[in-house]
Amino acid sequence: MVPDTPNSRSLPENLNLDFTRHVVHRTAEMDWYPSPAKGVVRKPLEREGRESGRTTSIVEYAPGTAFSSHPHPLGEEILVLEGVFSDESGDYPAGSYIRNPPGSRHAPFSREGCTLFVKLNHFNPSDSAEVRINTAEQPWQPGIGGLEVMSLHHFETEHTALVKWPAGEQFQPHRHFGGEEILVLSGEFCDEHGRYPTGTWLRSPHLSEHCPYVEQETVILVKTGHLPQSEALSSASS
Repeated sequence: MVPDTPNSRSLPENLNLDFTRHVVHRTAEMDWYPSPAKGVVRKPLEREGRESGRTTSIVEYAPGTAFSSHPHPLGEEILVLEGVFSDESGDYPAGSYIRNPPGSRHAPFSREGCTLFVKLNHFNPSDSAEVRINTAEQPWQPGIGGLEVMSLHHFETEHTALVKWPAGEQFQPHRHFGGEEILVLSGEFCDEHGRYPTGTWLRSPHLSEHCPYVEQETVILVKTGHLPQSEALSSASS
């Protein structure tokens, strides 16, 4: 599962931290970078410090790899994309959604290997909920039009959900207060700006507008209302 020769260059810092810009990454085309744990590699999507601060990544664990116990000062959010992810509190198969609140710590590992979507240090300090959801066992709820929705988390303006689009679905033009972040889990998501196949990560700024649609059944992870509304977190580099 994990490539034998990840990119040996240092991970970029201050990556995609200008939240006034649209960002698109087709993660299947990105390089892997090593992590502090042997056998664990990652693809950086947004990144503040070298091994600290706000971070969003695709992460892969080779079979039998582990991280030592470490804290999450401002929380950790995980969606298990493939395999089984584990820590001292349990085993989490593909489809598991995990939130570890600010101040928590754990020692993660994977016996068989896994691929994760991971966000670090972006929680509101008051968001203390610990969440464990196996989305494969949760029912879908009806949404607008033909959409089906599975809510995962809600705190103040931040909303996180899975959204299933039936083939041929068109959504009305709309704006995103507090921005929108999408990871395409299956199918192909589209709007007037482009086409985004499985594995694409998109981030759109506060009050951005678009008119999304799909041609084939598509499932996306969506987070809204969580981005800064006026300025960048720090100087950006992309």
